[in-house]
Amino acid sequence: MHFPYFFLALLKNMVYGTNISKTKYSVSKRVMLRIRLFIPLNYFNLYSFCLAIECAEDRSLNLREKYETLKLNDLRDIAKKRGIKGATAMKKSEIIDLMCELDEKEKNTTVSEPEETAETVSKPRRKNIVVRSQKEEFGHKNDNAEEKAEKKADKKAEPAAREEAENEVLDGDTADGILEIMQDGYGFIRCENYLPGENDVYVAPSLIRKFNLKTGDILKGTCRAKKETDKFAALLRLDTVNGYKPEVAMGRWNFENMTPIFPNSRIRLEQPGASVAMRIMDLISPIGKGQRGMIVSPPKAGKTTLLKEVAKSVLKNNPEIHLIILLIDERPEEVTDIKESIEGPNAEVIYSTFDELPEHHKRVAEMVMERAKRLVEHGKDVVILLDSITRLTRAYNIVVPPSGRTLSGGLDPAALHMPKRFFGAARNMREGGSLTILATALIETGSKMDDVIYEEFKGTGNMEMVLDRKLQEKRIFPAINIAKSSTRREDLLLDREELAAINNLRKGFNGMKADDAVDQCINLFSKTRNNTEFVRMVEKQVRF
Repeated sequence: MHFPYFFLALLKNMVYGTNISKTKYSVSKRVMLRIRLFIPLNYFNLYSFCLAIECAEDRSLNLREKYETLKLNDLRDIAKKRGIKGATAMKKSEIIDLMCELDEKEKNTTVSEPEETAETVSKPRRKNIVVRSQKEEFGHKNDNAEEKAEKKADKKAEPAAREEAENEVLDGDTADGILEIMQDGYGFIRCENYLPGENDVYVAPSLIRKFNLKTGDILKGTCRAKKETDKFAALLRLDTVNGYKPEVAMGRWNFENMTPIFPNSRIRLEQPGASVAMRIMDLISPIGKGQRGMIVSPPKAGKTTLLKEVAKSVLKNNPEIHLIILLIDERPEEVTDIKESIEGPNAEVIYSTFDELPEHHKRVAEMVMERAKRLVEHGKDVVILLDSITRLTRAYNIVVPPSGRTLSGGLDPAALHMPKRFFGAARNMREGGSLTILATALIETGSKMDDVIYEEFKGTGNMEMVLDRKLQEKRIFPAINIAKSSTRREDLLLDREELAAINNLRKGFNGMKADDAVDQCINLFSKTRNNTEFVRMVEKQVRF
């Protein structure tokens, strides 16, 4: 072993002017070509043999540490060039393990070639000179041939790696859920109730930027199966965004840049066999696409029952509308009741019960708002039934940092910003699509804060229906206060006959007590089968 080390030191001293005992040497293609310009072929083979022995015996040379310092993309490029299949879908540790195994195999094959080098050294010096000149010429040709062969192998290896990656995509699981983008740019597909869970799927920032994805988009695609070491599965291929191709999402409207207009398309609540409450609501306070309405109600006045009837009427009369029922701080049994009674392909029930934290209420409400905006950007009509905006504001009052100012009842003015933003998102768009929000507000609960919240939201809506406690105490249902219930610009929603009949009805009930007016109105509605007959009956009474 003394002769190879001596010869190796001599060659290094000749080429680099360095000593083997002072430096470490790593082999590269450029250096090999540089050495070959100065050293005869037979000496070069002996040099390679000595270098292989040195690398094999030098335990301090740790290739794994060098690989770990490289980035994942660089490692994948090196692995592709070395013919490792499926490197694009591998982790960094897996690539390093395979490359270390290849290095071990290459070392073993290099050490197994001493016989050829020994025969080359044993030849006379005179012949070496002749052989050198011939082999140098053929050596360069061999180098070019080797390079071409390597390129061909790389080209063959790349399709194989692609095929393996495609097979992994085809064999992966299906991911379907709502996207939530985090502050760092990456996102997760939430699968249940718009909230984090064990089955969430990771979405890379590059995919989000490529297809202009936003929080609230419903994504469907193929994800890589989650391994034992993975916390989340990763999305590999995106198939649809909100039911459309991913390319459609790239050119859609931005919700904030769309033009809001007054509601001019009516949402019919009356249907065959509908309750009197829906018929009264359809004429007294009609709802249009893009309406921002409030149902003002004291406790136990039937607001939740009224919301359920509205939801059923919307689904039956307007199947193209996407309905979202948002229950904040509600009782679990009411959540179950609504989920079982409201079913349909375009109906969703999202909830956060009263035993959840205020942060939970806040997160659910914001996800629902973003979901509705994404649908409107695609030109769809969306209806959100919120129960209730009072409890949502209470949750924000606990979550937001104190502003240093306090309204009566202990309400922080900063807590009103996000609920107003949620409620103010309701609008009818000139470019197409609409977002209708019908929210309940609590009054007469004994809490000063609830009254302040109602007063803050009173002027923001363009439709209001008031339920009366006195009517509820007399067991008159629906307990609708007709004098206080109305819709702004109802002339855009009602036809001429309906508008004239409602104006005459309001004139007739003017000055009457609320309970007497409602009782008489219910009797009039009960005598007719539908609102068309009711309008004709009112016209006849006015004439005579």
